[in-house]
Amino acid sequence: MLKRNTLILLAAGGSLALMLGALAFQYIGQLPPCKLCIWQRYPHVAAILIGAVALVLPGSLLPILGLVAALATAGVALFHTGVERKWWEGLQSCSAPDISNLSPQELLEAINNAPLVQCDQIPWDMFGLSMANWNMLISLGLAVLWAMAARARA
Repeated sequence: MLKRNTLILLAAGGSLALMLGALAFQYIGQLPPCKLCIWQRYPHVAAILIGAVALVLPGSLLPILGLVAALATAGVALFHTGVERKWWEGLQSCSAPDISNLSPQELLEAINNAPLVQCDQIPWDMFGLSMANWNMLISLGLAVLWAMAARARA
């Protein structure tokens, strides 16, 4: 059985690795994030900070907060997955507008106001899974590590 601090290091380290990967895709791979991609980053940053504090302070509260952060990013990633796969509509501010019934003037406005990076497009995938899909799956794994840390002994 892994000890609490080891589990915290794995969980927070996983969030750190995902954040570094996202930044590498953005700055090295030239794949700018959409609005939902950005939203998925906030809970990871929170989990990293929670992990740093949890390594010094005992108890289960901080690992539970890490669990909540991991589940939050998995939830946003699930929503993003549904938008990408056209299971449901995404945010109006980051998806391609329906242009089928627009006048020429409205079409021009839609083009001018369209987001540069659309949440319903998949710019990269591996084994048929997008970055949002991978984030959701890995974040669920991190949530398990946080739950184990909450129950573990020092």
